[in-house]
Amino acid sequence: MSGITAVRTPLVKTLALCTLLGFTAAAQAAELKLVRFGPVGQEKPGLVDDGGQLRDLSAHISDIGPEQLSDEALEQIAAIPLDQLPLVQGDPRLGVPLTGIGKIIAIGFNYVNHAAEMQVELPTEPLVFMKATSALTGPFDDVIRPRGGDKLDYESELVVVIGKKAQYVSEEDVFEYIAGYAVGHDVSERAFQRERGGQFTKGKSADTFAPLGPWLVTRDSIDDVQNLAVWSEVNGEMRQQGNTADMVFGVAHIVSHLSQFMTLHPGDVIFTGTPAGVGDGMVPPVYLKPGDVVRLGIEGLDEQRQVIAPSP
Repeated sequence: MSGITAVRTPLVKTLALCTLLGFTAAAQAAELKLVRFGPVGQEKPGLVDDGGQLRDLSAHISDIGPEQLSDEALEQIAAIPLDQLPLVQGDPRLGVPLTGIGKIIAIGFNYVNHAAEMQVELPTEPLVFMKATSALTGPFDDVIRPRGGDKLDYESELVVVIGKKAQYVSEEDVFEYIAGYAVGHDVSERAFQRERGGQFTKGKSADTFAPLGPWLVTRDSIDDVQNLAVWSEVNGEMRQQGNTADMVFGVAHIVSHLSQFMTLHPGDVIFTGTPAGVGDGMVPPVYLKPGDVVRLGIEGLDEQRQVIAPSP
């Protein structure tokens, strides 16, 4: 299942001043839903207009990458008259909504109820791990079970997209450095994660283990990033029903914290954790198998859908 018809939702606001968590008019960003569409490796840049229609940006920008994520660049894109952006016909594949992602950072056990279901103590500071960028895939592409994997699991997550170089950033200034948000699926192979040397990264980095999208929603499109419903379902059965209000560490804390240990560059993405309801937390655990269909989404950011494919 590809494309635009699966997840059309109109933008809900016109351009306005952002009051997000104390963020002021001193730094504004355009309100946009940015996408990349087309076959793998041949994606074109686009945006979704107020009517939920996909429009082609390729006559104006070459792609959606780090150079297009600054406030100034986003404002220039928002200023393009819609009549200069042709409608995209049909139902094209949607790819990862930005290219040039330098690193994928993820936060573990960052929802109170998820830490409880996994029977771990709440972290005293963000638990940080990495996912390989080779895991990136489109929001409706298949998730491929890796060879030797038999404990495949799902995690619906809010993803933060960095728009400006961030180093030693205070929590008060964090939102000046964020370009926007997207839905992320932190696919996990629990056996690789826990039974092969105890390394999170090995269990999180197989090909197709980081579906991202369907679009990049710029930051001013979200009124309160700490009050968004997060959900997932497997084969039509609702599994996760959480809210970003339940994060142990909120977006501002996470970005500020990470910037003390590493420089964040435009295009870096941060998976911010998942609520309770994962397969590994069920009694007994219920893992994904080939043919299963996973849907997941976040309020204001729309949804993804993947079919689990067998090992190659």
